[in-house]
Amino acid sequence: MSVNSTNQVKANPNMPQISPGDTVRVSFKVKEANRERVQTLLGLVVRIRKGSGGGKFTVRRVTYGVGVEHTFPFASPFLEKVEVVRHGKVRRAKLYYIRRLSAKEARLKERRERMVEKLAVEGAIDEEGGIEEAVSEELGEVALEEAEKVE
Repeated sequence: MSVNSTNQVKANPNMPQISPGDTVRVSFKVKEANRERVQTLLGLVVRIRKGSGGGKFTVRRVTYGVGVEHTFPFASPFLEKVEVVRHGKVRRAKLYYIRRLSAKEARLKERRERMVEKLAVEGAIDEEGGIEEAVSEELGEVALEEAEKVE
């Protein structure tokens, strides 16, 4: 009998799909003496660890020149809500190098979706792969050129 089979972890329904480099706003319950309150933390996802117990993620924020990191288990009942503010463009799974950078150097570029994927989701590309003229006029010549390169 394995440990994983005896400890079934229930997934938290309030968890969106997050990845390292994302800026997230985490709302979590904090117990103080005999009362409970909800605290929020806005920061950068530095790492995600998966494994038994459901895994966990670490969020980093610099406040008044002091770096603060908080690790949250994915399956924690204390997590109220996690919302992704923006998706950062990174090439690493663990962003430990951010710790030694200044606040300005630690800024990440935003990850952008490909133009064709956006057009497909919005319904601008028909079944044959052609672009509808009305949408291409709205988006301008740049979007039209991008979509034609892919075809």
